[in-house]
Amino acid sequence: MLYSILYNLHVYFSPFNVFRYITFRTAVAVITASILSLLFAPFVIDRLKRLSLIQQIRDDGPKAHYDKAGTPTMGGILILGSIVLTSLLWSDLKNKYVWIMIMATIGFGLIGFLDDYLKIRRRNSKGLRPCYKFAGQIVLALIIGVILYYDANDPYPSILSIPFFKKWLIDLGWFYIPFSIIVIIGSSNAVNLTDGIDGLAIGLVGIAVAANGALVYISGHSGFAHYLQVLYLPGTGELTVFCGAMLGASLGFLWYNAYPAELFMGDVGSLGLGGALGTLAVITKHEIVLAVVGGIFVLEATSVILQVISFKLTGKRIFKMAPLHHHFELKGWPEPKVIVRFWIVGIMLALLSLATLKLR
Repeated sequence: MLYSILYNLHVYFSPFNVFRYITFRTAVAVITASILSLLFAPFVIDRLKRLSLIQQIRDDGPKAHYDKAGTPTMGGILILGSIVLTSLLWSDLKNKYVWIMIMATIGFGLIGFLDDYLKIRRRNSKGLRPCYKFAGQIVLALIIGVILYYDANDPYPSILSIPFFKKWLIDLGWFYIPFSIIVIIGSSNAVNLTDGIDGLAIGLVGIAVAANGALVYISGHSGFAHYLQVLYLPGTGELTVFCGAMLGASLGFLWYNAYPAELFMGDVGSLGLGGALGTLAVITKHEIVLAVVGGIFVLEATSVILQVISFKLTGKRIFKMAPLHHHFELKGWPEPKVIVRFWIVGIMLALLSLATLKLR
């Protein structure tokens, strides 16, 4: 929108030529999304309180969380709104990958919105029934997977790239569609499970999207892609601007979500952000790298799976409580310590994911 208007002015005033550069628009996107989140957060918090859209605290959760009762939730509306609006302002809207990302973000966000709304409005409700929730996620991920599989402009529609190895490419054929569904849904739900304490999930999303933004830019730049021996994917470089919008929205939201949180993102935020990260990985062929950079998300989801399997088979629990962050809380770690330590691990994993570029 603004990109097209301002760039076209370079014919009359040469400095406007700067808007053609993805790096410049990414920086502007970070600033724009941050400002939007910071400015509108007080209004959103007040409106959510007025509508009584407040957090429901689990009875079996850590006792320290009881003080969080009454904190407004569904703040993910603010995050996703900032991402989408910023992307519309600074992205090249002729790029189909931008629209796929917007579809994924809004689509998974709507599933989360319905889940949140039912939990709050219906007493003793656990939200959207799991079968309906997963059915919606599968349908949305299937649509994305099919679109990408039959993308005529993608030279590698069914290729799985293995990090650390420059020539290790696996052609999954038609199986790439169900594989992409698993990646997108897994990412969406992993972020959702991680969103259990103040600032943890949104901080890790910011770290993951910053690292992915660098990888996306390289994949969409022919010179860098060939030099670093990664798959060159024409048109995907524009998604760097979308990554900038996600990073900016995450930073702005973290201002109000940091401990002690004034606003929670809810499922509308966690499912939407997770779905966006998964879709980004599938578009840019960084599915395995996503598992590295989002290692904390993977650990959180794995801890829940192991806890359920162990309890059903043996009647015993592996962790004091799942997801994993609650286990450390019950071991006596203060909530801020859990958050910062998980962030530190997240940063280390992000650096490891970037290191794969030089080890190919």
